[in-house]
Amino acid sequence: MNTTPSNEPAASAAQPSDPQQPVMKTSVEEGNVSIRRAPKYGPFMIVGGGIGAIVTFVLTMSFPADPSVGVGALFGYFSLFGIPAGVAVGAVVALLLDRSSRRRSTAATVEHETVEPEAYEGTLE
Repeated sequence: MNTTPSNEPAASAAQPSDPQQPVMKTSVEEGNVSIRRAPKYGPFMIVGGGIGAIVTFVLTMSFPADPSVGVGALFGYFSLFGIPAGVAVGAVVALLLDRSSRRRSTAATVEHETVEPEAYEGTLE
């Protein structure tokens, strides 16, 4: 049984003396960030609009409707007020949760590394 590897490991860094391999230039930037769990506003507003529609439906069915208008038209008219009110309440809830998540945020230091090839002079093959 042969114990030598069949594939030779490739060099991980380019040698500057090799004319075929470009020399890579690395720059590192540091910065401070705040890590927190922020709510997504869209789902809160969609759920708020749905709850506003349900509350509008319940309130429309709770009171007697005018027979000349009908329940459907009455529900549609009051939905023009109930759904936007529910969306607004959902947005306010998301804002309150966002503000409370800012208080519980933690600070961290990050490093951003950029690797770019240096200018290559010569002919490309």
